Amino acid sequence: LKANGRLEAHQAVSLCLLTWAPVDQIKSLRLKVFCQQQTCVQVFNRCVLKGQPARLLRVKGSRTLLISAYLEHRTTKKEVRVIAIKLRREKVVLQCLLRCQDQQLVSEAAIRIHRDHFRFPYGTADVLCPVPSGCEAPTHVAIAPAPIKDQEKSELEFLEIKNQKALNNSFPHNFTCCFSAMYNFTNVLQLVQNLEMLQLLGVNRVVVYKTNCSADVQRVLDYYSHKGLVEVIPWSLSKYLNVSRRARPSQSPGDIHYFGQIPALNDCLYRSMYRSRYVALHDLDELILPQSVNSWTELLPLLEKKYGADRCYLFENSWIPTEFALPPPKPKALPPQDQWQNVSGVNILAHLYREPIVPRLRRRNFKVIVNPRAVFATSVHGVLKAKKSSVWVNRKIARMYHIKPRGQTSVKPQSLIYEGRLLSYSADLTPAVNAVLRETRLLQTA
Repeated sequence: LKANGRLEAHQAVSLCLLTWAPVDQIKSLRLKVFCQQQTCVQVFNRCVLKGQPARLLRVKGSRTLLISAYLEHRTTKKEVRVIAIKLRREKVVLQCLLRCQDQQLVSEAAIRIHRDHFRFPYGTADVLCPVPSGCEAPTHVAIAPAPIKDQEKSELEFLEIKNQKALNNSFPHNFTCCFSAMYNFTNVLQLVQNLEMLQLLGVNRVVVYKTNCSADVQRVLDYYSHKGLVEVIPWSLSKYLNVSRRARPSQSPGDIHYFGQIPALNDCLYRSMYRSRYVALHDLDELILPQSVNSWTELLPLLEKKYGADRCYLFENSWIPTEFALPPPKPKALPPQDQWQNVSGVNILAHLYREPIVPRLRRRNFKVIVNPRAVFATSVHGVLKAKKSSVWVNRKIARMYHIKPRGQTSVKPQSLIYEGRLLSYSADLTPAVNAVLRETRLLQTA
């Protein structure tokens, strides 16, 4: 460890070990820290916490990892779908051992590797287990290389089979958002703002697949978990795989794409299958905003009337670069925001200008809202297998706002285009954010 700069003796220092991946360089106040190998040190209360490992099961005699199991009600023959991570080149024949009433029944597994793996060695897979006749309600499943011997059965680890009942009308939640791959996350203010915005839009459940985050972010997640809005799924895969930090092997070598984002999204889809009417698959720095109505509750009936029900609705992306903080055109004005100056993270209300649309790129980086019961497999952008085709939502009806640093960009301030839709929510958003920051003791008061 090498340190440059000055640290006063009276200043409190907290050291945090982060063992899941190396970090090139971290700057914290006046102390510059360089990380070596796989140990990272940060100072003060922005310390990044070591994440809890994901709860995966290894298939003995195979490199396949099992995430979760769900009863599939939508196929002609009833089967159990196990969401898995599989080494794509490995050739293995698997069998399923199903617990059903007082017996254990074996069935031959079918393996379906999802086509979106971005050329990483491991990819998302479905292990499909036909339910044998005479078994109406299997409760647990284990997977093993074929043939499963009798002496091995007592040694196998079982997954609970979820989604035992198929619901079609009444759901506990109207809208669920799935946030995957929260890693090294310190963006407190934008997290609170986005969670409050989502509630204004009609979202009443958010599932976060968390690799690791700062202590302040954890405080926010605990607050919303206690309220019942957020469900946090531990998602540190370093115990099992060398995860990539980027989307392509050429950008960041590893075993699997971007912290295992795609299997997390598929797990969230099935986890929400009969708990939520709709599911939105987008990131923590993105917001899908309707243009003529104020909420998703009003938006989705319009989309179903215009494009048809059970479609995957695709929303075009608008880049909102946080490098620019320009005032809105007069007579519009920003609400008071001085109280957020000492809260870490991006203030989305300070960034109201988008980049110009590039025609050939206009349908990249989009995100979706779906009826989960109409989808069998999903990826980062769009679904892979669904009952019906996907449709592009007209930008005048709704579009996505992607508020993040853009890094190297040729965009000039004078070429940016004002997007005032977010500002129209500020009268409700600002006091809601203040209330959360006060309750979590993250807002400094006089």
